[in-house]
Parts: sequence; C-alpha cells; structure tokens
Amino acid sequence: MAALISVPFQLNYDQDIGPADDGERWNLNIQPVVPITLNEDWNIISRTIMPLVAQSDIFPGAGSQSGLGDIQQSVLFSPVEPTESGWIVGVGSVFLLPTATDDLLGTEKWGLGPTGVALKQQGPWTYGALANHVTSIGGSSKRPDINATFMQPFVSYTTPTAWTFSANLESTYDWESEQWSIPLNLVASKVTKVGDQLVSFGGGVRYWVDAPEAGPEGVGVRFVMTLLFPR
Repeated sequence: MAALISVPFQLNYDQDIGPADDGERWNLNIQPVVPITLNEDWNIISRTIMPLVAQSDIFPGAGSQSGLGDIQQSVLFSPVEPTESGWIVGVGSVFLLPTATDDLLGTEKWGLGPTGVALKQQGPWTYGALANHVTSIGGSSKRPDINATFMQPFVSYTTPTAWTFSANLESTYDWESEQWSIPLNLVASKVTKVGDQLVSFGGGVRYWVDAPEAGPEGVGVRFVMTLLFPR
C-alpha cells in the first residue's frame, strides 16, 4: 500500500505434516507488490504470490516433490488519500491459477473471489488486516472444490533505527472440510542498504495454533528478504 515497489522473498519451514507426523515442507513465496497510479485519486495495487515448494513425506508413501505451486494474483483499488480517520483501504479481486508443476503441490483448480485490506499507521505502529475468499470456478473434477476464507490480522512496531517487530495470524478456514489452518508468525526485520539497493532482512518463528489433522504442527521458522524500490 506504500508508495514503493516491494519484492519480498519469504521462506517458511514447517514440520510434523501428515497423519504420521513425518512430513516437512520448505516454501519460498516470491511476492512482488506493485502500486500503479491510476489517476490523482486512485491507485491500483498488484500483489502476486508465487510459491516454490520442496516437501517430503506429507503422507505415507508420498515421497518428495519440488517445484512451483499455484500462483495467487490480487488486484486492489485503493484511494490515494487515507480516510478522515487515517485508515488506508483497498478492495478488489483475487485469482488462483493452477500453475503447480506437481499434483501434490497444487489444487488443479481455477479460483476467484473478493479481497480487501485496511491498515492504519500511528507513529511507530502499523496495524490492520488483509482478507480474501477464494471459490473454485473450474479445473479438474477429480480434485476437491475450493471454498476458503483467508484472514490476516497484523501489527508491527518500527524503531527509529529501522528495526521492525511484527506479528500476524495467517488464518484460513476451509468451508468444505470445516477446518482451520492458523499459523502465528513473529518476525523481526531491519532495513539496510546493499550497495545502492534498499533491502529488508528478517527472521522469526511461526507456531501452528490450529491445523487440520494432517497439517503442520508445532514450531516452524520464517526468513524474509525484501527488495525495496521507492517510487
């Protein structure tokens, strides 16, 4: 939502996946966020999530898989100016593309739905939430339908020395299986320069508050590197 292009590289590690708790997964999300000026009153925000996944033993006999997962593309319209109360908002659509290079890395479904974000900055604090709902609109009839709501409340605190401490819940509710997936992410990051390039480096932990029976459990880790390009 800021007046800059950002390209986060977010690496997550999760464990204890599957009915036997033998599985593990590395997931590198490449997430470019590009604001585009539509006119003096409105911006268009493009946000892409491209997952590169390496996993093993996610169920007995599954073996190992690696490659590209399903890409998610969001397009939001956002007013240039915040509301009178200081909130920055955006609304639009989210698209799920069946781009996975392996059956076990994706859904084989096309998806579509609404998305929105609202955030407020007060001094060093930033807080708000991102949400979307994706419903399958086509794809393989052999795979389960998608009907999932994603909600990501977040809060962060930035120090005068450019350290940021953030927390968020990446909550997904699957209306088909009536199950939650909720990792809590705690990350510390710092903006610095590598040559002339602004970069944010960060890392932290993620704890699975709730997950389906065959989902991840316990504690994982998150590492983030974000390239920043002020406009």
